[in-house]
Amino acid sequence: MSPLANSGPSRNVGLSVRSELSYDRRSFVLQLKGILKTLHVSTSNSRLQNHLLFFENIFCTLGTMAPGAIVPGVSSFRIGQLQAKSILRTSGPSIVDGDGRRVILKGVGLGGHLNLENFITGFTGHEHEHREALGAVLGKAKADFYFDRLLDYFFTERDAEFLASLGLNSIRIPINYRHFEDDMNPGVIKPEGFRLLDRVIDACAKHGLYVIIDLHTAPGGQNQDWHCDSGITKALFWKFKHFQDRVVNLWVEIAKHYRGNPTVAGYNPLNEPADPEHTNLVAFYNRIEKAIRSVDPDHMLFIDGNTYSMDFTHFPEEPLPNAVYACHDYASYGFPRGGTYTGTAEQKAKLRSSFERKVKFMRAANVPIYNGEFGPVYASAEENGMSAQEVNECRIALLREQLSVYRESETDVHWSIWTYKDINYQGMVYTDVTSPYMKLLEPFIQKKKDLSADFWGSNDDKVKHVFEPFFEAIKEWVPKHLHNKKYPSPLWTIERQFERVIRETLLSEYLGLEMAEYFMDKSEDELDELAASFKLENCRVRDSLNAVLREDAVVLRTKA
Repeated sequence: MSPLANSGPSRNVGLSVRSELSYDRRSFVLQLKGILKTLHVSTSNSRLQNHLLFFENIFCTLGTMAPGAIVPGVSSFRIGQLQAKSILRTSGPSIVDGDGRRVILKGVGLGGHLNLENFITGFTGHEHEHREALGAVLGKAKADFYFDRLLDYFFTERDAEFLASLGLNSIRIPINYRHFEDDMNPGVIKPEGFRLLDRVIDACAKHGLYVIIDLHTAPGGQNQDWHCDSGITKALFWKFKHFQDRVVNLWVEIAKHYRGNPTVAGYNPLNEPADPEHTNLVAFYNRIEKAIRSVDPDHMLFIDGNTYSMDFTHFPEEPLPNAVYACHDYASYGFPRGGTYTGTAEQKAKLRSSFERKVKFMRAANVPIYNGEFGPVYASAEENGMSAQEVNECRIALLREQLSVYRESETDVHWSIWTYKDINYQGMVYTDVTSPYMKLLEPFIQKKKDLSADFWGSNDDKVKHVFEPFFEAIKEWVPKHLHNKKYPSPLWTIERQFERVIRETLLSEYLGLEMAEYFMDKSEDELDELAASFKLENCRVRDSLNAVLREDAVVLRTKA
């Protein structure tokens, strides 16, 4: 079976992953455990388990290393399999531990967990609308039960163990502010948010994974898109000081809670900010840095560029202290409407020039580079006249080339691929088509795909005949010199502006009401079964993607 094809379900993902590793490596670890048992040394000790994981990782990677690669834990590089003993910090363009040894963060974003997203778990529109719609159908108690179970199952210690087994050493955790405070009770922090976040961080700590806490949604919305969960298409965060005050207050509480915690690599104050004036963001970063440092002077900050983490042109020359600067490096070739990646010299040059444009500020400021999000989406059916396997082979080739760009960098490039788990679109792990969740929602998921209700990776072939005449009329009605007047143009065309309002906001809100009706009259047992579809042992593994990540996780960069 090709690793790019849809494989049969793996009912024990942990075993299936480990079965890919060499017998010699497993045999060595088993013999080592036997020797320790003979010496009456308990292998259940957490520190010893981490050391055993460290040896497992080395044996796993030795067989696949490229020439000149550096083994994790050897020389000055640490992969993070051993439990963190000190808080990470910046040192020029590098990240180092308490002993001054270089650490390169390579990991994944935990999208769809503490910040739900439509394309990840199959609803339409925005998370708060999705929760409200299910609450109206199920009643508050049963809806809360369902979402609690979904979060419990979506990420467990077993997921952390799986990621560590691939050689990855970090997770970026997107959070929705609504877990920590209510809009009707602003400024009053809810303990439940910390319970949810602590649970993930504790699991990561047990398996040597660093954590970057990412505020993915801010009150009022820090950008114009669905993933900030505003429900509208304007970023009101930049218009109202009230919203900014609430975020400062939240970050102070988060920093108080995690100060001194070495598992936490740092704080990502805002995901993909999009400030039309550019100056508001700079002022906010100066303010939030001082507020966080007042209670936690040690943890790094991860500072996203403006306009969806791609624009640093209005940033001051002097960087913030102990700060990592973060771009997002999605390539258009990785999406249905972006053309096919064939590895031409022109395409490779475009990938490099695009990345270098995004990190120009970091190089000039001599600060660490963090690529907080990147990665293609994957096909599960024919797309643009190509089979799913053909499409996915091109997308994997694209991913390999992007990783080679980062390795060739003169300074370290830290990265976090997007995303870990979903319904078979972009995730390293995805729900089984035969799972209760997918069997229930397959008709709806196909419908929203056909209607191009989600922007992320959508292909609008089936609705072009409806929207193209409308867009042409719009472009006639709006004077041509104003077509690119509305921010974030030119990133968004005038067509994109209307898609966002009509398809992804208004239409999606109505479709979300339809989606909720699929849950009508479900018992708690049935709801638990639906949520359990996202448990790792009930999911399938995207082997082709994970193999590429495993190979790259152990390599420093091409240039020493």
